Amino acid sequence: MKKIIVPVDFSKHSEYALKVAADIARKNKAELFLLHMLDISDQMISITEATKRRELLFFMQLANKQFEKFIDKDYMKGIKSSPIIKHYKVFEEVDNTAKEIDAEFIIMGSRGSSGVKGYFVGSNTEKVVRTSDIPVLVVKSEAKDFNPKTIVFASDFNKENLNAFKTIKQFADSYDATLKLVYVNTPNANFKNTLEIREQMRNFLNKNSISNHSEDIVIFNDYTITDGIQNAALMLQADLIAIPTHGRKGINKILAGSISEEVANKSEIPVLTVKI
Repeated sequence: MKKIIVPVDFSKHSEYALKVAADIARKNKAELFLLHMLDISDQMISITEATKRRELLFFMQLANKQFEKFIDKDYMKGIKSSPIIKHYKVFEEVDNTAKEIDAEFIIMGSRGSSGVKGYFVGSNTEKVVRTSDIPVLVVKSEAKDFNPKTIVFASDFNKENLNAFKTIKQFADSYDATLKLVYVNTPNANFKNTLEIREQMRNFLNKNSISNHSEDIVIFNDYTITDGIQNAALMLQADLIAIPTHGRKGINKILAGSISEEVANKSEIPVLTVKI
């Protein structure tokens, strides 16, 4: 992990994300790329009128000044960072920028369901989770030091989740964290009994050549998967929730919904999503 994108709108929640990003960058000797979107129309960008050009220059200069103040923090000392300013507030731009610079990780703040203003918070974070091809870490609150020791990996433990699990396990191992494997059992047509679930989870671990630690396998019963993940994390006193995501778009997203987006929006602790 050498390049990390941090979308910022200069709100306190994007500062929470910046602090976590600084901790992770320092640990991995990574560079931070701070992405800000101006929301300037095509008309303003393409117009040749001198007044409009001055307005564009003004917004660019203002953003650069905000960046200077934003990164002037003790915790940023020794961290290499570069600002990136885009003219549009299109959330596919986050993933596109990640591809352009070959970034491996996105860290962003979110207010969830609270009322704090800011462009990169709330439902917009869900859009990035949905469209990103690289892991996204969503941060809700200020952390003194980012050093997770108990991580919940929530999954249905089908083989399509293998690569996501490997990515999350590598992340957990880098912090010497305990990885709790959580299956949420709900009263629906796909209900399975405990023995069936444990067998499925054991098979999943065997495919990853991981020894079976029965104490790290958790089957949690709840009315919905989203509530079950959050309640299991609370019960286990987890520091972070990690979850695979399909990143569905369009009609598929409408029909299937997205558990990862719901969890990222509702959880009070950081959420790491990894695309399947």
